Amino acid sequence: MTQMDKPVDPRRARRKRLLRYALTGAAALGILFYCWRLDGDAQVKIGLDKITLAKVRQDVFQDEIAFIGAVEPIQTVFLDATEGGRVEEIFIREGAAVKKGDAILRLSNDKLQLEISNYETEVARAVNDLKTLRVTLENQLHNNEAELVQYHYDLIKLERDLNNNEQLIKKGVITREAYELGQENCARKQKLMELLTKKSAADKITFAASIAAAEEMVESMQKNLAVSRARLNTLTIRSPVAGELATLEPELGQVLAYAARIGTINILDSYKVKADVDEHFITRVRPRLKAACEFAEKDFPATVSKVYPEVKDGKFSVHLIFSGAVPPGIRIGQTSRIRLELGEPQRALLIPRGAFYAATGGQWIYVVDAKTKTAAKRSLKIGRQNPSCYEVLEGLAPGEEIITSGYEAFGSRDRLILKAGPGKGP
Repeated sequence: MTQMDKPVDPRRARRKRLLRYALTGAAALGILFYCWRLDGDAQVKIGLDKITLAKVRQDVFQDEIAFIGAVEPIQTVFLDATEGGRVEEIFIREGAAVKKGDAILRLSNDKLQLEISNYETEVARAVNDLKTLRVTLENQLHNNEAELVQYHYDLIKLERDLNNNEQLIKKGVITREAYELGQENCARKQKLMELLTKKSAADKITFAASIAAAEEMVESMQKNLAVSRARLNTLTIRSPVAGELATLEPELGQVLAYAARIGTINILDSYKVKADVDEHFITRVRPRLKAACEFAEKDFPATVSKVYPEVKDGKFSVHLIFSGAVPPGIRIGQTSRIRLELGEPQRALLIPRGAFYAATGGQWIYVVDAKTKTAAKRSLKIGRQNPSCYEVLEGLAPGEEIITSGYEAFGSRDRLILKAGPGKGP
């Protein structure tokens, strides 16, 4: 036996084999424990007292939505300053009832008064100029008529002299030259008379047009003056309608610019309700849909009068008007719970609304298995919704039990173990 050859101890070999078997078993147990832990992460035990259960049911779906609205006046009229000026007097304060034509406040405007005074002077001057023009033209026409009368008598005298000259020339008392001179004078006077007649007729037309133009200018200036004087009346701001003076912004001594907003008047003949609706329903809400507004635990019928398509912060606005009696004692700013009918009632598969929707978005839900006392994830498809329930299009069957409470404590677990007592957290 050489130095390299040594006898093998059978007991030592057996200990090595046992050690190897032990290590292998420990590794297997570790793998089993790891798998058990993985399975534990996919499920959680929860007490039935920590969740809310509900059953899927086949029932009539009321196609309506609910939201909160606030009462507003049926119409609000804005008061603006049509003339600038300084606030001299305030006759009515905010909250007071006003009638159409009631004076609310008075402004002063020295510049406007000076402009109107200067314009009144111009109008007076134009009126005097018209009178002077009318007198001048009438005198001219009278002169023309006087000249025509004189020409007429001169022509008669010349014709008479010419007739006499015809007898005298036959008797040889006057010369042929004198007779012809008389003929020329008579023809010249006749021609002048014709020219003056034409000129007089033309003057009448021209003078009439001049007077008409001057009268038109004066009339226009007088109308403008009336408008300017009416501007003075607008310095006293009056209520254009009957209602309630809701706001009044100016203070005594304040200088207002042209078109400055002064205040608002609420017309209280009736009221409307303004509400913000979730943008999810923007394609389904339209005018003339029926609604019910709750006041003092009583419903009052209303209809949608206007839909504003602009979406802001995930909501769009609607106006509703009462289609029947107006709630007694209603006040502006008062809130009301509104139920709006989107369609006719229909039978459908329904589940109650719950906090689960916030975590799942209606894409899945936990379905309870009563035999195994577990709940497992299941995909589903939700259609319409109303204040109390969702319409189920796919994924559930009538009679199945679901968890409708919040899922925040379950994380992403696919499976829940239900216990009769309080359950542990995830």
